[in-house]
Amino acid sequence: MRTHAEAGLAPHEKMFRRVLSHFAGGVVAVTGLSPDGDPAGLTVSSFTSVSLNPRMVSFCVGRTSRTWPLLRASSGICVNILSERQQDVSDSLARSGGSKFGELGWSPSPGGLPVLDGVLAWLEGDVDAEHRAGDHDIVVTRVRHLGIVGGPGPLIRYLGAYHRLGESSE
Repeated sequence: MRTHAEAGLAPHEKMFRRVLSHFAGGVVAVTGLSPDGDPAGLTVSSFTSVSLNPRMVSFCVGRTSRTWPLLRASSGICVNILSERQQDVSDSLARSGGSKFGELGWSPSPGGLPVLDGVLAWLEGDVDAEHRAGDHDIVVTRVRHLGIVGGPGPLIRYLGAYHRLGESSE
């Protein structure tokens, strides 16, 4: 077992992470097109709805992310709600560097952004605002298109690991 010093966290930071890991959350992939037209994406577990009118959602992204600047420069972003069968997609997009889309299939949203194969649902929109919050930014997105694909249950993170709810009633 690593010590707090080895993990680079003060004891209270490690406890903060441990406490927050007890909150189960869905996993989404935020995708877009880089300035050179290549698909880009990252994994997010801090995603929530913000407003019904206008339709808005938000997610948090680390300030050290090298992918977020590519997505910010995109013509919009697409939030892909991952299914329980997409742990490999989550892991691929969570990696730092390299080609994250090598094996990932996708089709274009109405705005031409990547909707990943096998997702439960997706929301395409434009970044409306970014708010600095500690070592992350809160990104608020105004939704312009959305869709439900359906399938098995959602991919969930709980206690630092992936979990499944089982078959959806939809």
